[in-house]
Amino acid sequence: MIDDYTTPLPGSSSSKPTTRELTDEEIKDLINISINAKEHSYCPYSNFRVGCALLTENGTWYLGATICAERTAIIKAVSEGQREFIAIGVSTDQHEFIAPCGMCRQFLAEFVHNSFPIYLVKPDRTHKKVVFEHLLPNAFRPESLLPKTDEND
Repeated sequence: MIDDYTTPLPGSSSSKPTTRELTDEEIKDLINISINAKEHSYCPYSNFRVGCALLTENGTWYLGATICAERTAIIKAVSEGQREFIAIGVSTDQHEFIAPCGMCRQFLAEFVHNSFPIYLVKPDRTHKKVVFEHLLPNAFRPESLLPKTDEND
């Protein structure tokens, strides 16, 4: 069993290096913003609220709520020209750490590196930092595609 979810797996590659660590203040903001984002959730049937906060390289926060909150935050950022992400926080009302769904994990693989930090947040503001690769090892990424040649045009 792996106990250290904050470092990439042995022998892994990373499409981009980690740019920097979050400050204590940024972690606090990430937690609070992801919790507050849950207020925008639309979940009349499941009552399963999810909030997401995505911090970009230029210091802008993008939020997502409920259905694929992580994908929503990334789509909002990308649609505004942002492509460099520092960290993402995901909060729910559950009293256990809840990670992004499989579709969001694959979507993250398009934009983040293996050591990208993901903060899982409980309602009491306790959090757990994991790196992307532990959520989706051996992810299919853009660099997994064959180079374009005349044979596969």
